[in-house]
Amino acid sequence: MSALHRLSEKIEQLKSAYEALKNENEELRRQLNTLSSAQSEQEMLINNLRAEAQRAQQLDEEIAKLRHELQEKDSEIEKVIAQVEALLAE
Repeated sequence: MSALHRLSEKIEQLKSAYEALKNENEELRRQLNTLSSAQSEQEMLINNLRAEAQRAQQLDEEIAKLRHELQEKDSEIEKVIAQVEALLAE
């Protein structure tokens, strides 16, 4: 009978260990899903930041272009003013 009793105890221990592993596995799966979700969100945020950085770069380029055009127009205006002053001085 004692062998049967030991075997029964061993089966109960294995059942307990199995349940513990099963619970641990479920917890690890939940953590994995959470990490996966967080990683997806992080990737989305990174993509958004890249798009915003590209947009900011495009705006910087447009600003530089407009400043250059403004300098050209200022130069043209100064030439016209100089011509008008020359005509008035005559």
